[in-house]
Amino acid sequence: MILLLALFAVDFQTEVKPILDKQCNACHDRAFYLRKKDKIVGSLAIMPPGGPGLNARDKATIGKWVAEGLEYPEVKKGLEDDLSLTRNLHGQIVKASAKDAFRNYKQRIPGSDVNYEMVAVPGGTFKMGNNAVADEGPEHEREVEPFWMAAREVTWNEYRLFMFAQISGEEAGANIAVDAVSRPTKPYVEMSFGMGIEGYPAISMTHHAANKYAQWLSAKTGHFYRLPTEAEWEYACKANAGPPEKLDEVAIYGKQQYELVGKKAANGFGLYDMLGNVMEWTTDQYQKEAYRNPQAWYPSKTPYPHTARGGSWQDKAGRVTCTARFASDPSWKQQDPNLPKSIWYHTDALGLGFRLVRPVKTPAPEEMHRFWNNGVAEDQ
Repeated sequence: MILLLALFAVDFQTEVKPILDKQCNACHDRAFYLRKKDKIVGSLAIMPPGGPGLNARDKATIGKWVAEGLEYPEVKKGLEDDLSLTRNLHGQIVKASAKDAFRNYKQRIPGSDVNYEMVAVPGGTFKMGNNAVADEGPEHEREVEPFWMAAREVTWNEYRLFMFAQISGEEAGANIAVDAVSRPTKPYVEMSFGMGIEGYPAISMTHHAANKYAQWLSAKTGHFYRLPTEAEWEYACKANAGPPEKLDEVAIYGKQQYELVGKKAANGFGLYDMLGNVMEWTTDQYQKEAYRNPQAWYPSKTPYPHTARGGSWQDKAGRVTCTARFASDPSWKQQDPNLPKSIWYHTDALGLGFRLVRPVKTPAPEEMHRFWNNGVAEDQ
């Protein structure tokens, strides 16, 4: 029976798509197959991770589909996740933000009962870095513009609305800009790893995933959100003060797991958990000697490393500081069984999360797009 497959062209809708929907599409999408067609056949033996694997007939069908050119009809959206989408969002954001006062505010994510708080952080100058640690020096003066920063780390309550559209009650076509933003594939494990969901920080997302969450939230709310630069993050952490006298009062560290956000005291700007609980993504590519040639931020050029800040529940006190820098690494995906590795999940980085900022000045569409799309999401 399998030999008969060679006599006829394979039909995508009736033969291929049912296999992909059952075995593969929980983790991969159309763009993945088109990018990685040269690796699909070689990985059939282990698809899907954890089994049961494809049977001989299904393997033959997929193999023939690839050999015939990998036809995968595209489902058209109103917009695509590209610069045209960013330009569309830019126009909405400029209009919606024109009269916003620079003050703290609380925002409900549309379509849900989930809220988050943003703190108005005044601009200023500060001493960035620490001469006592190689990659934290030399200490130098930096100036930052005013911005809003999330009072707390992004929680699972917020992030799961992005991961699973059905939770947020989104209907296709209701908001074409939201529809067009790329969303995570289904994780192969429960991503809190049993440490808690309600009120706990979201963890183990890639730099790319955090960027796309920022774009999704921007599309939902009409405000421009992104990851903070290293300079913005450190300025907000220091809050015009020196290191905390009693670290235990403001930070969760040296623990067995993460804890609820906002349990500890806030810093001088009113920001919680800047130190500990989870280290937090910044938008910058990590460069060991970045402070010898300071610039506003370091755009991504390679998949690794990117910079996270603040230390986590896993770290000792010496690494839970406003100046400590953490460089991402391929080992953060060591347990990921996908080939190639997922662009959405760092399965081994259980102390990694993020929070967002909203600059007072909305950048041009091209710069906005660069913040949301680092261009190096795939592991090399």
